[in-house]
Amino acid sequence: MEFLKFIFYGIVQGLTEFIPVSSTAHLKSISLLFGINDPGSSVSAIIQIGSVFAIFWYFRKSILNFKNTNSRKSKYSFLFNKLNKSIFIGTIPIVFIGGIIKLFFPGFSDSFLRSNLSIALVSILMSLIMLFADISTNKSINLDNHKYQNSLYIGIAQAFAIFPGVSRSGATISMALLSGWNRKDAAKFSFLLGIPAILLTGFVESFSAVNQFSSFQFLPLSVGLVTTFFSSLIAIDFLIKFLSSNGLKIFIYYRLAFGILLILNL
Repeated sequence: MEFLKFIFYGIVQGLTEFIPVSSTAHLKSISLLFGINDPGSSVSAIIQIGSVFAIFWYFRKSILNFKNTNSRKSKYSFLFNKLNKSIFIGTIPIVFIGGIIKLFFPGFSDSFLRSNLSIALVSILMSLIMLFADISTNKSINLDNHKYQNSLYIGIAQAFAIFPGVSRSGATISMALLSGWNRKDAAKFSFLLGIPAILLTGFVESFSAVNQFSSFQFLPLSVGLVTTFFSSLIAIDFLIKFLSSNGLKIFIYYRLAFGILLILNL
């Protein structure tokens, strides 16, 4: 049963980490729906690392060979290219805000904000934000011509994903679209920006839960990581292909319905 439970966690985490519907909200609410314990913030953050491996694998060529048109260094530069700097700039807000919350609000992850009511209200609010993002025009910014301030704006949006129910990908893709990015590159940058954010969250939560390690079952947890990896690959590939021609509408309707259903089942 433990293996099946972690396979379940991995499937839900991988599919919902990149599709803009909030992995935290679904891990908690769907687990309770099927009579499975909420994995909690520590286990959730650890199995998220499987999603990072999926990003590295899916974008392995882009990460190592991204062409920096503004650099006088090598034509293909990993350490000094524009994309790398943008990811660094975009990661600053979540490190700053996350650090403050971790230091001064230690009970944040188990507060009212993780309740079904809070998640439902946040989900409905996010559906409205995503609607405005989806209907916005002037989507001419891409990975080649974006400015660093664009990266900072998207990074600030990513920081709000600390609140359960927001959805990291939903917040970052919405901000990118509102800033004028085209859909395909908005999704790509959202995924790449997630690498340091998800890794940092996983390592911080692992360190915080070090005294609980004796209660963790590492083989089931490892199976959960592998399952997260493969389900994340499916989600990344789907969203990049789907978003380019279809936009966010199906996710907007879903998030609205999800929030309403949670409220009706309180």
